[in-house]
Amino acid sequence: MKSSDNRVVVTGGAGFLGSAVVQKLREHGYRDVFVPRSKDYDLREQQPIMRLYKETRPQIVIHLAAVVGGIGANRANPGRFFYDNAIMGIQMMEYARQFGVEKFVAIGTVCAYPKFAPVPFKEEELWNGYPEETNAPYGLAKKMMLVQAQAYRSQYGFTAIYLLPVNLYGPGDNFDLDTSHVIPALIRKCVEAKENEDDQIVLWGDGSPTREFLYVEDAAQGIVKATEKYDRGDPVNLGTGVEISIRDLAQMIAEEVGFSGSIVWDKSKPNGQPRRCLDTSRAREYFGFQAQYTFREGIAKTIEWFVAYRSKPPTGGSQLQGVIGAITLATLFLL
Repeated sequence: MKSSDNRVVVTGGAGFLGSAVVQKLREHGYRDVFVPRSKDYDLREQQPIMRLYKETRPQIVIHLAAVVGGIGANRANPGRFFYDNAIMGIQMMEYARQFGVEKFVAIGTVCAYPKFAPVPFKEEELWNGYPEETNAPYGLAKKMMLVQAQAYRSQYGFTAIYLLPVNLYGPGDNFDLDTSHVIPALIRKCVEAKENEDDQIVLWGDGSPTREFLYVEDAAQGIVKATEKYDRGDPVNLGTGVEISIRDLAQMIAEEVGFSGSIVWDKSKPNGQPRRCLDTSRAREYFGFQAQYTFREGIAKTIEWFVAYRSKPPTGGSQLQGVIGAITLATLFLL
């Protein structure tokens, strides 16, 4: 699929991951990349999607748009997280087929894996159990794109691939404590506690769950590589294959920020899935992807970005998502 003449649509392309993917596409020589915006195209609705395809006539669609959030956001919005993510994926792929799109790249989520899948998660374990309850609606909605992609490949010969990135982080992330994931939330808490000279921060759960994290630039490179080199129907993990406990993560971030107070764990709050770590051998074998940034390098870059931008919010692109409190769940997936 590599050709600088290919027209590419990237949904969610002005968001956190999307802007990094757009940048990587341009680095790879793609000149015609279109990013639909919410004021022009509501991707939950049929007519705007049809109009998008009529106006842009893409050869490639990379579907990144999603309603996302941490444990609190998932618990507060299970119906909306399921419906918005499911309807966007189903309609985007269906009309891509109808309008003759040559390749559809569906971006899933590690939340699709069963709660107690053996670690590291192998792609063949996707259907061997129910996801962790707090994010199951989101995870299952995104997993339906895998079913759809394989069904369309079988019946219509439609080329769609399905990628499963692990938890992402990096500059431009969402640092709103009501909707953010764990790394930006920890960074913000530690930075503000240090500035306020607080003697402690309070975190959810007991710190025992483990997570794997992928720097956003690495994730973007993996998606572009798969777009160019991978055409099979099997799902593929994108990650580093390295896990860290939330307790150790919190301590690392506190050290990097320079917060010397205590970390208190509120065990009345949920932990989320016990462990998350991916088997990344398929990505290496099928399209030569391997993460380049070490975890501590990525954390340092993310902290540096947050400290630099929070006092002078920039406009546009992924940086808009980093503005504290500037976005709502209703618009997050279309930024």
